[in-house]
Amino acid sequence: MKKKKILVLGSTGSIGTQTLDVVSKNPDLFEIEGIACNGNLELAKKQANDFGVKMVAIASKEKYNGQKNWFWGDEGILEMIEKSEADLVVMAISGAKSLLPTLKAIEKGKDIALASKEVMVLAGEMVNKKVAENKVKLMPVDSEHSAIWQSLRSGKSEEIEKIILTCSGGPFRNLDKKELEKVTVEQALNHPNWTMGKRITTDCATLMNKGLEFIEAKWLFGLRDDQIQVVIHPQSLIHSGIQFRDGSIIAQIGDKDMRVAIQYAITYPDRIKNDLKRIDWWSGLKMDFDKPDLEKFPCLGYAMEASKAGGTMPVVLNAADEVAVSLFLEKKIKFIDIPKIVGRVMSKHKVIINPNLNQILETDTWAREEAKI
Repeated sequence: MKKKKILVLGSTGSIGTQTLDVVSKNPDLFEIEGIACNGNLELAKKQANDFGVKMVAIASKEKYNGQKNWFWGDEGILEMIEKSEADLVVMAISGAKSLLPTLKAIEKGKDIALASKEVMVLAGEMVNKKVAENKVKLMPVDSEHSAIWQSLRSGKSEEIEKIILTCSGGPFRNLDKKELEKVTVEQALNHPNWTMGKRITTDCATLMNKGLEFIEAKWLFGLRDDQIQVVIHPQSLIHSGIQFRDGSIIAQIGDKDMRVAIQYAITYPDRIKNDLKRIDWWSGLKMDFDKPDLEKFPCLGYAMEASKAGGTMPVVLNAADEVAVSLFLEKKIKFIDIPKIVGRVMSKHKVIINPNLNQILETDTWAREEAKI
């Protein structure tokens, strides 16, 4: 396997740090050429030193200080991508800010290991077109989409009857609606299965994360909405799978460790050995399945509606959710207010079909303003 040069955008977050962990165990296969981070400058400096990184991009100008081969702000990330000789970009920037760097990397002919689902939510059709035009690979890192991608090696796209998109159900799946009114930030951030950033963890609690994954899966695998079935699976052992037209179901099963999906994306099409935990089949494993409750968790329903409406509606969904989640994390609104804000902003939006990039960005800005309280 040829040694790959990699940019890790979002290097200090959960996906970024786990990517660097995978790379550290395979120094003969990978070279980290550049990293980008938001606010954790000390960790970024350590990462740059540990991996001999040539280029670093940071969000804050105040922390920039003109270091050589350092870049700052959104434009700085784009400049770093422009100058980079990397073969592969691990896109782990959180939120809508991931879109422009992804498009820039694709235009520069770099393969994308995509962990930022917002890219496909905001501009799935546009991204797919640019991937085809520039003849690059787009490889999913989310455990669910990686599972579908891996399962697809057992068949052809045209043979898919539907995909099974699994969902843990979050920490509140057994609470009633009245109990949800009392949910605290601390409780929402206590996910039963995964360790992630604050926004995605909160989205898992509202099931919005699964809604965003619903839209992402549609564009990644060229599906209709009615070909995607969300199934609650609390144990998170089946990461997702495909039901083919002959009734066969091929699914990916594994331990709850994102490094498996990350490693597969950055080594694709090869699989390499690792020392990650294996499933113990004699440990009394259980696999339960249930239907999602859209009345109790309306965010998932809103995402399905946004997917069906198409155009700029998913942009509005994501932007309103980002703002609402931030307000909740700042303890300015209740947990149950998150879907109320999302639904309110969506109801005010007039969809633009086949939007261009400027229209996507303008819609994102509009929805953020509308979501503020």
